[in-house]
Amino acid sequence: MNRYSWWKYLIIAVALFIGVVYTLPNFFGEAPAVQLSSGKSTLKLSADTVPQVESTLKQAGLAPDFVEFDGRSVRARFNDTDAQLKARDALIKAFNPDANDPGYIVALNLVSRSPQWLRSLHAMPMYLGLDLRGGVHFLMQVDMKGALSQKVESLTGDIRALLRDKDVRHSGIRRDGLDITVRFRDDAARNAARPILQDSLTDLQWRDGTDPSGDVTLVAQLKQQSERTIQEQALKQNITTLHNRINELGVAEPVIQQQGVDRVVVQLPGVQDTAKAKDIIGRTATLEVRMVDDSSEAQAALAGGAVPFGDERYVERGGAPIIVKRQVILTGNNLTDAQSGFDENHEPAVHLTLDARGARIFRDVTRESIGKRMAIILFEKGKGEVVTAPVIRSEIGGGRVQISGRMTPEESADTALLLRAGSLAAPMEIIEERTVGPSLGADNIAQGFHSLVYGFAAIAVFMMLYYMLFGVFSTLALGVNLLLLVAVLSMLQATLTLPGIAAIALTLGMAIDSNVLINERVREELRNGSAPQSAIHAGYEHAWATILDSNVTTLIVGLSLLAFGSGPVRGFAVVHCLGILTSMFSAVFFSRGLVNLWYGRQKKLKSVAIGQVWKAQE
Repeated sequence: MNRYSWWKYLIIAVALFIGVVYTLPNFFGEAPAVQLSSGKSTLKLSADTVPQVESTLKQAGLAPDFVEFDGRSVRARFNDTDAQLKARDALIKAFNPDANDPGYIVALNLVSRSPQWLRSLHAMPMYLGLDLRGGVHFLMQVDMKGALSQKVESLTGDIRALLRDKDVRHSGIRRDGLDITVRFRDDAARNAARPILQDSLTDLQWRDGTDPSGDVTLVAQLKQQSERTIQEQALKQNITTLHNRINELGVAEPVIQQQGVDRVVVQLPGVQDTAKAKDIIGRTATLEVRMVDDSSEAQAALAGGAVPFGDERYVERGGAPIIVKRQVILTGNNLTDAQSGFDENHEPAVHLTLDARGARIFRDVTRESIGKRMAIILFEKGKGEVVTAPVIRSEIGGGRVQISGRMTPEESADTALLLRAGSLAAPMEIIEERTVGPSLGADNIAQGFHSLVYGFAAIAVFMMLYYMLFGVFSTLALGVNLLLLVAVLSMLQATLTLPGIAAIALTLGMAIDSNVLINERVREELRNGSAPQSAIHAGYEHAWATILDSNVTTLIVGLSLLAFGSGPVRGFAVVHCLGILTSMFSAVFFSRGLVNLWYGRQKKLKSVAIGQVWKAQE
């Protein structure tokens, strides 16, 4: 009756093993480390960089615990801060020989002290949030009016170009805030322009009007849906750009998320240099399109000669030098979109969309420059690098440009991202700034840990005194619940914050309720005269429905917080929902496994240690 099959005990054993393995890294603490990351958007690190770092450290007489590539950067861990500082100086000297043009960022960081066998199992500790580790918090306001104004300015140029291309005469185009007014001398010209503008510029709605001078007009205004789309895209692009920039700081788990309609929260745990963070976040990046100089003088310059007058020397993504002309053909302001995809030969490509002015210029330049190369240059921190320099195969009109040739799908996606998110889509300003010191974070961790320990101890003492041996089983089940919850959070690489610790404490209180229901149900069966084995079986069976109902309703509330909350509320909800799931496993499945293991093989069981069973007097 009260016996588990071997496979159920196997499930429990596997769950405990996984729980222990993935919880362990959280107890090893952090060690000083040096992180090497790219300082330029066009410069990529790879696993091939690891041997270079190891060789540099060896020459400096340093022996790191390990050197690894984590996908974006290379990290080297050391035993003490003295070795960490020496390693930073050695790497800066080796990888940034030109101090005026640093290609790499060498930052001090902290990594887990977990042993290599745990790291090989991808067992990593939870990240600590801003309130537990310390760092910088920014609340940034996005200028949505600026985003709309930029779009209207671009559309104004599109209107002028369309009317010129269709040979429709007008008396002038002016902007009045977010309205665009096009003046005509007569109704015939206005009637000729109306279908052209309505068909080509679908983001605008048009209405007839009359100018004070007596001219007839067409007044354009952004549609409400278009306004919302422009604002949403501007916010998303700003968040993407912020992610790209903050990666340079070496922050393990930055928080960059939308708050409300036009605000962005940026939290950088572990960063104390506010000035450096503000410099990188507020950095500007611009794009320019220029022609490549393939003349004999330029070829001589590539071989080490003087750069011809009117030219400049830059470096391509692969590191090869290239000579381009100073004359700027297009800028990033003419680029409206960039997406990665494939060309007609199913090769990776980047598809660009230009505004009307850019399309006209690009068409004219490509018609006159077939067979020549065109360079797309990204400028950051005053330094320019050539993202790509394709050969012009034919005249390109219509505002849609395709860049292809010798690219992998990853490179095409990276190029599209650089072109699309090289600069902020809308201006932003910091309206709130605060710094959380590491000592305050350490105090928060200690207080949160003590609250959990004292709460757990109080529950354990009460359960063991009131329910005797069943109280011991309940306490062990509660410990397993905590173990599994921490393990799952570590596996998900979740960020633990103070609300998360509060959710763990709440989970402990809610999880023990399930064991209280089971224990009281077993007592009730014993009071009704059931045999001990039957009482245990009926207690678990009858309590299960109540436990399931209560946990499902609580889970619904947790999912609502997760779906509609933001920031600390979402952090609380994640831990809360995971805690409910782990508690159902530990309180019912695991605790019954213990009870079955202890009592299940006793055929003539006369009593169970579940505390005082009060029977009603007849």
